[in-house]
Amino acid sequence: MKTFMNWLANSFAPKAKKFTQLPAIAALSSAMQNLIPFILTGSVVFFYNVFRSYLPQLPDLTNISNYSFGMIGLIAAFMVGQQFMEKFRHPQYAVTAGIVAVCVLMMTLHPVGAKQGVYDMGRVGPTGILIGVLFGVIVGVLFHYYSKLNLLKNSTMPDFVVNWINNIIPIFFTLALFATLIFALKVDIFQVILNLFEPIQSFGQSLPGLILLVLIPAFFYSMGISTWLWTAIQNPIFIAGIAANALAVKHGGAAANIVTNETVYSLGLIMMGGTGATLTLNLLMCFSKSQKLRTVGRICIGPSLFNINEPIVFSTPVVMNPILMIPMWLNSIVGCCVIWVAMQGGLLKIPASLMQVAQIPAPISSVLILQDFRAILWYVLLFIIYLATWYPFFKVYEREVLREEQPLEPAV
Repeated sequence: MKTFMNWLANSFAPKAKKFTQLPAIAALSSAMQNLIPFILTGSVVFFYNVFRSYLPQLPDLTNISNYSFGMIGLIAAFMVGQQFMEKFRHPQYAVTAGIVAVCVLMMTLHPVGAKQGVYDMGRVGPTGILIGVLFGVIVGVLFHYYSKLNLLKNSTMPDFVVNWINNIIPIFFTLALFATLIFALKVDIFQVILNLFEPIQSFGQSLPGLILLVLIPAFFYSMGISTWLWTAIQNPIFIAGIAANALAVKHGGAAANIVTNETVYSLGLIMMGGTGATLTLNLLMCFSKSQKLRTVGRICIGPSLFNINEPIVFSTPVVMNPILMIPMWLNSIVGCCVIWVAMQGGLLKIPASLMQVAQIPAPISSVLILQDFRAILWYVLLFIIYLATWYPFFKVYEREVLREEQPLEPAV
């Protein structure tokens, strides 16, 4: 274990942190964070609709959701293109690249409209988030390499003219490239990309996919690397899953996609107290024999109840702690397995509405989102499992801390 921890601390963690600082990775992570307010706006409306189903006289706020979360593909395209320029240090192209990415995504509506006479606006919504992200990346890369040419760097023309030209060229080239594929060659790029990524989406909706989407962020989080890094991978799978569930229920079908943000985060079952299910660890600390652990536990219990565990993870610490890292990983696996069995077996409803309200304490959030009181029973079961997992590791760590707290005996 000591050799493994030394390798993690001195070799793997520094390289992993360096990787997360690469401009492309940082751009994707930042873009996904910038999407959160739009996703949460839609979540607020869906959450409001729970109460409206009982009080139909309340005003209909659907259009607020339709023009926020409902256009998340377009927003993702802009954010990724814009953030690529920021992170690659080409701020003069930030807004332009974002808008061009939006224009490219809008082009993909043509094949549908040409055949049916009606544009499928779903392509700019949740269904199109993966495509929007990809187009943002492509546009960002094209603008980045154009900027490296430094055309007209020493030109005697006025600066504003040089700026116009240096924007017109990459705009024209990028739009011409996609226009050729879509309009001249009749390629439905949107559908082609969806087909290419279908195996990834399918794997993401499997039990191994769920485990990896939860375990990998937890593994890196235990080394101090934020889980926000992984939203660029998680969100396209999560959002496509919940969008498909909502559509199926709307047409009289049943929700089938378990792997959604609601399942992983908002229900507060897999993430009870936050990544790694740290709520029961926090409760153990509140009653610890160690003054340090007891104090930290009581300070952090408030945020933990609202599924915010940065205070306890970094102050205990769990980060780079060989004793406490292991139960964090174990809980990430076990929680996924239990919820998967419950939902697949029909013992717990599968989320069918966008409700990314992870800061509402469970099991209140669990019942509100699923409208299924069985969630309380699964909360209690998982609470016991998580407590049993943390307990032996915590007691070992507590003994270490107690030894450190004991005053040194005076020398004779």
